[in-house]
Amino acid sequence: MLKWQQSPLNSSVERALLVAELDKMVAKKSAEPSPESIARANRQRSAAEEAERAMADVEQRAIAVRKNMVRLRALREAREAEGARTQVAVPSTTKKKRKGAFSR
Repeated sequence: MLKWQQSPLNSSVERALLVAELDKMVAKKSAEPSPESIARANRQRSAAEEAERAMADVEQRAIAVRKNMVRLRALREAREAEGARTQVAVPSTTKKKRKGAFSR
């Protein structure tokens, strides 16, 4: 092994080498996209559209659930109010205990 491969490089030298490698990679990029990159872009676009539709569907369902909860709460409260009115209108008919002759 060479001596320079064993020793750690100076951080500025390492950074310069990385920048040089990135420049080479960017230079290799052609002006015309490959069929694979076109297909990948189409898949990403369709996935994003599907995600948007799914989020809109979830939001619509959440709105419907909240509306139904409000409707059911109103019905329950009306039923409870009606029950309270009937309780007030009808006096309670509980039997009173009689004191028996056998008291101690």
